[in-house]
Amino acid sequence: MCSEYTRAVGSRYRGRAAFSSLECYTGRFLSPLDPLRAGEHLHGHLGWLAVIALVHPAVLLRRPARRAPWSVGLAVAVVTLTAAIGVTLYPAYRETLRQPIFASSMRFGYLFEQKEHLAFGAVMFAWTGAVGYVAEGFARGTVRAALRRAAHVAFVGAATFAFVAAVLGTLVATYKTF
Repeated sequence: MCSEYTRAVGSRYRGRAAFSSLECYTGRFLSPLDPLRAGEHLHGHLGWLAVIALVHPAVLLRRPARRAPWSVGLAVAVVTLTAAIGVTLYPAYRETLRQPIFASSMRFGYLFEQKEHLAFGAVMFAWTGAVGYVAEGFARGTVRAALRRAAHVAFVGAATFAFVAAVLGTLVATYKTF
């Protein structure tokens, strides 16, 4: 339960009863400038940017003659950066948010777990597409066409996985946050 002081202080902040339900659970004051909250927002926004970035090479690689080195490189860079931020946030999530999420809603807890696996799949598909795209430049004949097709399919898979992961992450973030 939140203390009366927490309720009084929280009522001055956007009219809510407490800064967050997490504050009541942990007893830790969470300001809007909290590094975990900022990291979470950065991770979420980059996640949606990664979706857009992964769609671009998926579209460009449909045509075999089209070159897209910047599109492939930047898409893989954005999705990798997003994943790296997620990995750095994971210990704090595990210590602070995981138990309250599962305690209040098993559905949202499992949605977040699925989001993690889908995000990992998106990163792996993106890197597979990048490797296929680079290898295609060194191959000849039917192998070249197969690598190009594989790169295209990998980026379509990466974009799809990233989109679903971003939707699930947004749903969970609206339910409970740092």
